[in-house]
Amino acid sequence: MTQHILAIDQGTTSSRALVLDASYNVKGSAQQEFAQHYPASGWVEHDPEEIWDSVVATCKGAVENAGLGAADIAAIGITNQRETTLVWDRDTGKPVMNAIVWQDRRTADMTNKLREAGYEAAVTDKTGLLLDPYFSASKIAWILDNVSGARKRAERGKLAFGTVDTYLIWRMTDGKRHVTDATNASRTLVYDIHAGDWSDELLELFRIPRVMLPDVLDCAADFGETVSDLFGCAIPISGVAGDQQAATIGQACFKPGMLKSTYGTGCFAVLNTGKDPVKSENRLLTTIAYRLNGEVTYALEGSIFVAGAAVQWLRDWLGIIERADQTGELAEKSNDDDIYLVPAFVGLGAPYWDPDCRGAIYGLTRATGRAELARAALESVCYQTLDLIEAMHADWSTDEATVLRVDGGMVASSWMLQRLADILSAPIDRPKMLETTALGAAYLAGMHAGVYGPPDVFSAVWGAEKRFVPEMDSETRARKIEGWRTAVRRTLM
Repeated sequence: MTQHILAIDQGTTSSRALVLDASYNVKGSAQQEFAQHYPASGWVEHDPEEIWDSVVATCKGAVENAGLGAADIAAIGITNQRETTLVWDRDTGKPVMNAIVWQDRRTADMTNKLREAGYEAAVTDKTGLLLDPYFSASKIAWILDNVSGARKRAERGKLAFGTVDTYLIWRMTDGKRHVTDATNASRTLVYDIHAGDWSDELLELFRIPRVMLPDVLDCAADFGETVSDLFGCAIPISGVAGDQQAATIGQACFKPGMLKSTYGTGCFAVLNTGKDPVKSENRLLTTIAYRLNGEVTYALEGSIFVAGAAVQWLRDWLGIIERADQTGELAEKSNDDDIYLVPAFVGLGAPYWDPDCRGAIYGLTRATGRAELARAALESVCYQTLDLIEAMHADWSTDEATVLRVDGGMVASSWMLQRLADILSAPIDRPKMLETTALGAAYLAGMHAGVYGPPDVFSAVWGAEKRFVPEMDSETRARKIEGWRTAVRRTLM
C-alpha cells in the first residue's frame, strides 16, 4: 500500500502542492503564483485556466521533488480559497467568465437591497452567514444576470456552479464528478447548515437554479479519481475542505473551545463550538468546521479581509519593501508614534461588515517613514484579531484560558506574533508544521485512505514550535487599543 498523500492548497494568490508521508513529513513541495485581475474598483477576478495550470504544475512538481511517481500517491486532498465563484459549461468545461474572487465587492448593492428588504434574518437562520458580497450566492446571480444567455442556459441545466474545489475536481475527473464538501457548501449563502442541504427558499431568493449545484459530501469521502493521463495513473481524491476549515483541522482543533487564526491574504479566526451551532449576537459567522462520518462540528468564524494583503500593498504598490519578511525588521526599528492603518481596501469584515468602507491611516507626522508604516500594517492585523476574539468570547464564553494557534505566511514574523500576544494579552502557539492548511487537507485524504489514524491520534502528533507570551504593560496596551478603536470609528463614519 502506498503511504504518501498529495495535498493541494489552492489559495488566493498562489497554488501550492505538498507530498506528505505516513508520519506527516513533507517530502516534496512546489508553489506557483498567478495573476490578480482588477477590472473595476472593488472587483477582483482570477483566470480559471491560470488556476488550473498552476495546480497541475505544482502537483507534478511536488511529486517530482519528492522523488516519487503518481503510483506512490495513495490519495489527494484539496483545500481552496472559499467563496470564489466559477460557472462553466457542462458540455465543454469552459468557464463563462473569469472566477469572481471572495474579495470582490461588485454585488454590494444587491446584498444591501436584500438586507433593506428584511431578508437577512432568514438568511442567517439557515446559513449562519450575513448578507454580504463576500459569499458566493450574489456572485452566481451576478454572472447569470450579466453574461449573455447565462441564465437561460443555467435553467436548462447547461451550466454548473462550483467553488474552486468543485471546479478542480470536475477538471481532474474529466467532468465525471460535480461535488463539493460541507465546509465549502456552507460558505455559499444558499446551504442550510442545519438541514444539511441546499435551501430552495434561498435559491429562489437569489434566483439560482438548483440544477447548477454540486452534490455535498463529507470532508473525508470519495470525491472521484483523477483521469489516468493527468498525472500518469488514476489517483483517488479523498479529502476536501475550505482553507480555513482545513487549517482548523491541521491545527488539531477538534475539541470545543479550541481556537485557531490563519494569516494569509486575509485573516480568519475559527472557534470550535462542538455539535451545536452557536448563533452570534456580534455579527460573527456560524459555520461548519467539518463533517466526518455524517456528523457535523460547528464553529464561530471571524473574517478579516486584509491581513497579508496589507504587506503586499507595502511591497507592490507603495514600494517601501522588497520582500514581505522585511516588515518585522522595519517594525523593530520604528519610533514610538502610534500610527494606525485601518486596511479597509475592500471594506471591513467581522465584526463590522461594512463593504463600502475604505482604508485610512491615522497619526501621520513628519517622522513617519517606512518603518512606521510597516509596523502599522502588522499591528493592524493584531488589532483586527482582537476585535474578532472579543466578539467570539461574547458569543461563546469559556472559563478555560484560550491559547491561540496560528498559521499562514505572516506567522513567520516573530515580531508580529509577539505584538499579537501583547495586544490579545494571551499566549500564541506557532506550530512546528506551518503548512497547516495543506496538512488539514492531507489529513482528511489520508484518514479516508487509511494512511492516517483518527483525530485523537492526529492531535497527539501536533506540537508547537514556539509559544509567545504577553510582555506589554497594561497601560500601553490599553492606550494602543483605544487608539485603534478611535481610528476604526472615524473610518466607519
